[in-house]
Amino acid sequence: MKKNWTTLAKKLESAFRKALFDFKMVEGVSKLAIALSGGKDSLTLLHLLKAVSGRGFPELDLYAIHVNGQFSCGAGVDASFLQKTCDELKVPLISCTSHQKLETLQCYSCSRERRRLIFNAAKEVGATTIAFGHHRDDHVQTLLMNLLHKAEFAGNLPKIFMKDYGVTLIRPLIYITEQEIRTFAKQQGFARVMCRCPVGQNSMRRQTERLVQEIEHLFPNARENIAKAGLIYGSQKAATP
Repeated sequence: MKKNWTTLAKKLESAFRKALFDFKMVEGVSKLAIALSGGKDSLTLLHLLKAVSGRGFPELDLYAIHVNGQFSCGAGVDASFLQKTCDELKVPLISCTSHQKLETLQCYSCSRERRRLIFNAAKEVGATTIAFGHHRDDHVQTLLMNLLHKAEFAGNLPKIFMKDYGVTLIRPLIYITEQEIRTFAKQQGFARVMCRCPVGQNSMRRQTERLVQEIEHLFPNARENIAKAGLIYGSQKAATP
């Protein structure tokens, strides 16, 4: 697996390990599910989890869960490509089907359905901790959307227990930028997969990313500072009884 483990790959692995350690993401975990859309983020997550499993962290029993469907995130991903990738990494691949229709397609409802399918599939194999591929830039976008829409200073928490579903979500890529993931994906040969969702192309998240880019023209360190502030505030809030 590490035959093409470049300098960037080592940097990402270091940041990945730091996130796992800082937020105790896999403490007491033996089985871990991975939400595998087939895009660059989730495939990077899969490769890095396989790389650190049993090396400074417990040997993890990994399961990749993919939600297919005409309009699900990752639509158009070749099933044989994902199967081959998982076979090479010796990670079982579990497939679920989304039934979203174009006339009712919305990011919110689609996301809820995908999560429900992933949560149920994970629990069926005894994995109550599930890793998602949200990176630092996702965290920044989420924080700004929550702040501007709901007056809530809240980004993507690195680790959160979902009481209603009985599962814990972890986000080991929280310290890693999208650009780093994009470059890593090209180096590892899986950067060709693109989201084909007709709604996602101009989603609120996409528009928020454009806003962040505009802010960076005035404040070059804005993205990094927003990410740090969100994690500090989130940690303080979680520690408050």
